[in-house]
Amino acid sequence: MIKKITKAVFPVAGMGTRFLPATKSNPKEMLPIVDKPLIQYAAEEAVAAGCTELIFVIGRNKRAIPDHFDKAYELEVELQQRGKTKLLEQVQNILPANVTCVYLRQAEALGLGHAVWCTKPLIGDEPFIVILADDLIDAEPKNCLQQMVELYNKHACSVLGVEEIPHEDTDKYGIVSVKDVQGRQAKIETIVEKPHPSKAPSNLAVVGRYILTPRIFELIETNTRGAGGEIQLTDAIEKLLAHETVLTHRFAGKRYDCGSKLGYLQATVEYALKHPELKEPFQHYLQAYCLPPLPQTKSGK
Repeated sequence: MIKKITKAVFPVAGMGTRFLPATKSNPKEMLPIVDKPLIQYAAEEAVAAGCTELIFVIGRNKRAIPDHFDKAYELEVELQQRGKTKLLEQVQNILPANVTCVYLRQAEALGLGHAVWCTKPLIGDEPFIVILADDLIDAEPKNCLQQMVELYNKHACSVLGVEEIPHEDTDKYGIVSVKDVQGRQAKIETIVEKPHPSKAPSNLAVVGRYILTPRIFELIETNTRGAGGEIQLTDAIEKLLAHETVLTHRFAGKRYDCGSKLGYLQATVEYALKHPELKEPFQHYLQAYCLPPLPQTKSGK
């Protein structure tokens, strides 16, 4: 029988240096896209894909993440007394009642592979999801993880979310070469972490969404430090290829790299243009103050 995926891992112990000084005391995963932090978008995606246990690997400055998902008694009382029922419902229903949050402390930031390895006692022998919250993916009607879980349920193997990137950016991602392409899925031949463009096997990049089988833990344990002096998840996946099939899925949707300032701003603008309360006034603002005027014809019209 194929084991159902119910656990999702959120590695959120990174320093977020590209957003300093904003992230000096506030985790980058708590940066808001309009009115929700990045970590909430990621959690909602995992829950919609069937996860009921969310495992956060946190660092020393990440208390804001547990606080966000915890009950806020003083705030709820204040909102109730002021009759702000809609806002009260929003803060009380950030996650469904059947979803459990677990927090693990990664004492030292030793890389994504190490962060995943820290969750081994909680994952056990089950397949699980790894999601990087700063890769925000807008996909409808099925989100990226829902698409990947469907593929896992057919093949019972690890699945990586991928997309094509500019070839000059391969040194920022895990890069795969594939074979046996069938629509949006393919089998991975090789995977390498952040190769120089001259050495990259392709421009197909892994973008913050993984479904992994529990065998990955024993392979992480055999890792030495790889790119950037860190214990890389990519290196363990490369070893996994010798034991089982690993598939890629070119998700249907749009990814925003919210680990970069430009990607974060793009996401903020585009999500604001879809927000039910903001889309019309914000669009009017952009048209009035931000967009260049249309070129005039010879008649001046």
